[in-house]
Amino acid sequence: MKQSLQLRLGQQLTMTPQLQQAIRMLQLSTLELQLEIRQALESNLMLEEGEEFESEFPEEADTGEAEEYEEEAELSEEMQQEVMPDELVIDSVWDDIYDSMVSTPSAAPSGDEERDFEHGNSTPEDLRDYLLWQLRMSPISEEDMVIAESIIDAINDDGLLSLTLEDLLESLRRQLPELELDEVVAVLHRVQQCDPPGVAARDLRECLLLQLNALPADVPWHAEAIALLSEHFELLAARDYTQLKRVTTLNEQQLTEVIQLIQSLNPRPGGHIASDKTEYIVPDVIVSRTPKGWRVELNSDNVPSIRVNNYYAGLIKQTNGNDAATMKNHLQEARWFIKSLQSRNDTLLKVASSIITHQRDFLEQGEVAMKPMVLHDISEELGMHESTISRTTTRKYMHTPRGIFELKYFFSSHVSTASGGEASSTAIRSMLKSLIAAESPKKPLSDNKLAQILSEKGINVARRTVAKYREAMAIPPSNERKRLV
Repeated sequence: MKQSLQLRLGQQLTMTPQLQQAIRMLQLSTLELQLEIRQALESNLMLEEGEEFESEFPEEADTGEAEEYEEEAELSEEMQQEVMPDELVIDSVWDDIYDSMVSTPSAAPSGDEERDFEHGNSTPEDLRDYLLWQLRMSPISEEDMVIAESIIDAINDDGLLSLTLEDLLESLRRQLPELELDEVVAVLHRVQQCDPPGVAARDLRECLLLQLNALPADVPWHAEAIALLSEHFELLAARDYTQLKRVTTLNEQQLTEVIQLIQSLNPRPGGHIASDKTEYIVPDVIVSRTPKGWRVELNSDNVPSIRVNNYYAGLIKQTNGNDAATMKNHLQEARWFIKSLQSRNDTLLKVASSIITHQRDFLEQGEVAMKPMVLHDISEELGMHESTISRTTTRKYMHTPRGIFELKYFFSSHVSTASGGEASSTAIRSMLKSLIAAESPKKPLSDNKLAQILSEKGINVARRTVAKYREAMAIPPSNERKRLV
């Protein structure tokens, strides 16, 4: 084989550590970015917060030292600008490299530290602890407490029993070989007397009956509600009101009041006792109306303002050896970090502004005016790859006069209209929600009827598409929406 040398010209994007950092910061959520900045401030002496620190030379220094410090700072900045690009090219089609990156901060806290960060030193009480606390406050034998703990462990987050009594008995017989089923039932009834009412029920009917039994007997329609759940629960679940009126000898008004009492009960009694704290969304972008139109700006309160500490940067010329090399590395990393952060903010602002340009009608008229839009539309307009747009819009939120939305909310598929135009799936869901809200409760609209109404409006959708949109909005089918009034 003959060996030869060939010269080729080409362009290639080198995935340097600095570029990887810029790409990773682009896809961080607000909370993750705040943690990343806090870690950078703690590990890099060249970084400081703009609001808390002053980069002025100390007052006790004389004029000569101050002039020397300023000159060295300028030299250091010129040295760094030689290798610092004006813009970071964070847009790439290398999906494999994107996917291989970790989307969370490099030094994530441990489980205990994360809990302390989120909740402080407090230990939130969950349903299990709440029930055990009530039982321990009452006289109970050691054997019954073992049974009660097994029952409580089998209660799900909704407050209902997730195992059968036979399964509980089988698991308990390892500790209590002589245990009988009636003993488990007796302890179950004791647990069911705890707060909240309806807890540890084996099914929905028992849950509602437990809550009714906890109400005063003089509550209007109390006895009728208990009888209806005990004897005709299947008819109630099927919403067969005609048959219910016949078997209960109640007229329509009376049956309505009984059902309203049942509907006032909580089918998930354990739902309001949760160990998780409420998480609040802090928007990354704020959209407001001005006399000149819609204005899009970044939420400056999200992340602290950081900058290079010029005092430490100016000391580089005064040090030698390893200390000087370390300080130079810190300065370079600090400038790259600030550049990456600025690149993230610029990209986020460009994408958000482009979204608002396309969805201006939504801000003015609501969901019904949402236009169909996909990632390709924004990427083509901004000259970026779709993967970049996807990561920019993930876990980023926009505050608008109509509420707070994730940036991905503004992207939706389209359905062709009879006139040759397009309607977004978000707008169609809004129309379906309006039609269902205005329907007759005694005769709700079926999926076929909803599809027919949309077809009359010029929107061609199949019945299965209507059903898919309805289920996505957690709206039950027509037979489950039927009511007496």
